[in-house]
Amino acid sequence: MTKGVVKGIVSNLVTLEVDGPVAQNEICYITVGGARLMSEVIKIIGSNVYVQVFESTRGMRVGDEAEFTDHMLEVTLGPGMLSKNYDGLQNDLDAMKGVFLKRGDYTPPIDEDRVWHFIPIAKVGDSVEAASWLGEVTENNQPHKIMVPFVFEGTYKVVSIKGEGDYKAKDEIAVLEGADGTKRSVSMIQHWPVKRAIPCYKEKPRPFKLLETGVRTLDTLNPIVEGGTGFIPGPFGTGKTVLQHAISKQAEADIVIMAACGERANEVVEIFVEFPELEDPHTGRKLMERTIIIANTSNMPVAAREASVYTAMTIAEYYRSMGLRVLLMADSTSRWAQALREMSNRLEELPGPDAFPMDLSAIVANFYARAGYVILNNGNPGSVTFIGTVSPAGGNLKEPVTENTKKVARCFYALEQLRADRKRYPAVNPIDSYSKYLEYPEFEKYVSERISSDWLDMVNEAKMRLHQGKEIAEQINILGDDGVPVEYHTTYWKSELIDFVILQQDAFDEIDRNCPLERQEYMLKLVMDICRRDFSFEDFNEVMHFFRELINQLKQMNFSEFNGSEFNGYLERVRKMVEEKTTSDK
Repeated sequence: MTKGVVKGIVSNLVTLEVDGPVAQNEICYITVGGARLMSEVIKIIGSNVYVQVFESTRGMRVGDEAEFTDHMLEVTLGPGMLSKNYDGLQNDLDAMKGVFLKRGDYTPPIDEDRVWHFIPIAKVGDSVEAASWLGEVTENNQPHKIMVPFVFEGTYKVVSIKGEGDYKAKDEIAVLEGADGTKRSVSMIQHWPVKRAIPCYKEKPRPFKLLETGVRTLDTLNPIVEGGTGFIPGPFGTGKTVLQHAISKQAEADIVIMAACGERANEVVEIFVEFPELEDPHTGRKLMERTIIIANTSNMPVAAREASVYTAMTIAEYYRSMGLRVLLMADSTSRWAQALREMSNRLEELPGPDAFPMDLSAIVANFYARAGYVILNNGNPGSVTFIGTVSPAGGNLKEPVTENTKKVARCFYALEQLRADRKRYPAVNPIDSYSKYLEYPEFEKYVSERISSDWLDMVNEAKMRLHQGKEIAEQINILGDDGVPVEYHTTYWKSELIDFVILQQDAFDEIDRNCPLERQEYMLKLVMDICRRDFSFEDFNEVMHFFRELINQLKQMNFSEFNGSEFNGYLERVRKMVEEKTTSDK
């Protein structure tokens, strides 16, 4: 076992002199006043090793001893992770005692003594490989597959497997024999290094299945897909967290993982308090039953902050290997990038733009590439959909983190201060935002079959009309209401109609907060039919009064039960108003 001695300390960056071989990203423990502090190797120069400590280094002295573990930062994977609150190093926060986290206090992530009802899937004599399903236990009403550990290489033969019954997580449930005749024992628990992607699948095709979130501005204008990547940048108070809550709650996912990475403590507490209270619209049970929260607040050491996003992604990949749809939300990736910047600066590396590491774009790209839709070795699909929030300083969307994320994420949901100030929620700017999945032929084919053949045409037309409305609004601001023709006013109010009825949504209304795809299609067809008509008006005041009344009726439809008597009553009024003003159909 390699040992080391502390030679230099710069905040969380510690220099050790070692007496044996050390690997990059290896974990070591430095003993400070009886507490063992977990650290990670980030640079090796001869016998000098630079490590980042995941805890406060207060009281550490030159001469303190370190012990290396011969493995990288790993997560423990197995049943019992759902509903848990972890920190970035996968310590169970609920198991910790006291108001503050004690230094060097590490808790097991999984209760190894808990009993699970195991049902075997594999049989004696079966040929298996890494990530093959051996059996199944039920975790919070979710099927949890017990798999061949991911670290196993090549094919194995099942020598023995336990029959149906109750076993502890650490009990042996199968014995596997390799091609060379070596026998290996398998329990329900396995380990995997967080910085490496889990490669146990057959292929990774381009994602194409629409991920229904119930948020109109996302599903209709800029859809995300199962296994897709997106990010939500926006300044303070524009509704990033509310939008994340809505997506987490309503999206068609089996597992939700929330990574609170370096957020303010009050925002993290909000997640801890609110999530257990949220009801799952899919099952009628608590949302927390299929949620894992990984929290690192802004006052925790930067190293742990960096680790938290990797921990979350590895757990997500683990559940994907079971053939489940996982939704991973990270709030915020800006704080993760700041942690990378801090460590890079301490190592005195050459800085890039805004002092971020030179290879920031590669780090962000590699991380986002771990999400995706996969076909497992047994032919089942699984997916990790990743949506990160970015908190650019002062709402500046030109800063390096936003720019580098833009290059790799396929969906961009720009939250705008102006829309938030005008109380147009969700404050997603419809013109700046985009979804590159709209260009995929696989996605086009999917929505044509599942929704309607003219769906994408309507979406593109709605975007074009919003663009026209924005241009005319600028002209009206400069020239005044009298300075532009009545037709311009009509075009502008048609874009406002799309904005108020399709883009805006009440996250706190029982009906409006979750809009199913069938309803979205109906409302979009209705609104686009109105927009395509020619109307006759005397002056701009008449245009304004007509459309305001029309918007009011349509908004009331959004708050009414779909196809109910109230809904149909408003619809009748809308049709009557439109028919009276229509001159001729285009």
